[in-house]
Amino acid sequence: MSLHTRRTTPDTPTSRTRKPWTVLAIALAAQILVVLDISVVNTALPSIGQALRLGPGDLQAVVTAYLMVSGGGLLLGGRITDLASRRTVFLAGLALFTLASLASGFAADATWLVATRAAQGLAAAVLTPSALSLVMTTYDGDQRRKGLAAWGIVGSLGVAAGVLVGGALTTWVSWQLIFWVNVPIGAVALLVGLRAIPRAIPRDIVTAPVGAPASLAQRLDLPGAAVLVAGLATLVHALSVSGTHGWASARSIVELACAAALLAGFVGWERRARLPLFPPAVWGIRTLVSGTTVMLGVTGILVGTVFLTSILLQARLGLSALAAGVAFLPFAVAITVGAVAARHALAHVAPRTVASAGLLVAGAAAVLLSNVPDDARYLTDLLPGLVSLGLGVGMVFVPVSVTAMAGIPESHAGLASGFLMTGHEVGAALGVAVLSAAANTAGSLVDPARVVDAFGRGLLVAGAVAVVLALFAWLRLPATTVAGAGGAHMHH
Repeated sequence: MSLHTRRTTPDTPTSRTRKPWTVLAIALAAQILVVLDISVVNTALPSIGQALRLGPGDLQAVVTAYLMVSGGGLLLGGRITDLASRRTVFLAGLALFTLASLASGFAADATWLVATRAAQGLAAAVLTPSALSLVMTTYDGDQRRKGLAAWGIVGSLGVAAGVLVGGALTTWVSWQLIFWVNVPIGAVALLVGLRAIPRAIPRDIVTAPVGAPASLAQRLDLPGAAVLVAGLATLVHALSVSGTHGWASARSIVELACAAALLAGFVGWERRARLPLFPPAVWGIRTLVSGTTVMLGVTGILVGTVFLTSILLQARLGLSALAAGVAFLPFAVAITVGAVAARHALAHVAPRTVASAGLLVAGAAAVLLSNVPDDARYLTDLLPGLVSLGLGVGMVFVPVSVTAMAGIPESHAGLASGFLMTGHEVGAALGVAVLSAAANTAGSLVDPARVVDAFGRGLLVAGAVAVVLALFAWLRLPATTVAGAGGAHMHH
């Protein structure tokens, strides 16, 4: 399988000389803002609701506005990155995210906050794929593998670290700071990016049919883009609210059916489109599709477990939001240790072996956690399982990030980045929805007396998913090491 490209004015350096790590640092800083933002805001929701007098529906909208726009727009953002200047798209996304964060902190009512959260989601939809594509197109060989490994660490660590950061800022300062803390980080990254990211980096451009339109809008397949964004946004919204309305509710069924119809319509449209938004050849890249599938599953396990554990720590063990965040610190450290170990293991062991081993460790840890007693104590009953689960998921994100992006031509780096991170977003929403549904039998998740049983059911499902995912990873991820592949020639 091959993708037809032609070389034009460079948009990424292609020499094999070592490049400075400045571009990677800027890209990671941007991704840290995006990843932390989700769990930080979730932790601060009670304080936000109290300060602005928001009802449950308003608080749900604050969360889903961001998830719908970001989850729905990642693929489109990735495609725009490939067709336009990666530098321009990245810096524009970073500027918008920074400004939207500033505006969110000044919110005085629900409408204002929901609007600025949607703006953050729009920024994230272009910022994330453009940042990852910058890593892909700036670095080669071992530098690229190291960059992708660092990206995987940020993606997994941010979920757990956000609980601690959100709890600390909300408790010690105010809820506004969870948004305003993004401003100086974003501003510095923007200023450094303006100087450090080359204006004309070489890049591959997809060869267009003879007589194809030259303008971005005409090459973007706007009808297909509209259907795709609507389908993904509807799917993310349906998953996000299923915990409130229930999977069997008419609303959930209708939304899921609409999402399925829209996404099926997108696939049908793409088959007939002259310049498809998602070129069919990309679907044939085995590492991308398989890696994104594993990314979806492991993100669901991670985010769903963090969600259920937060409820257990606060509802049953009586911890404050800050104390619960501190309780996740060993979990975050374990994720880092697992990710670093995986990074070194990939030089000697096949990605499928590392990922499958990590998933089996995570599965065993989830089963261990599912058996916590009613009088559960943090140190003896929760900590061992949390640390083990952190090690396991940390081992998965790195090989998935490295191998999913292998074999991707530079002309499709943005689209592939958007595809991978869409798996991350949908996986997060799906993980919370599925594990919550398994846990919340007859309202047990909101009943302190029954929350331990609910937690156990949810974690048992997480363990089962991890085992199935381990088998899938073993069968579908690359069976050879990536050390000699240069991060660019894996199996298709």
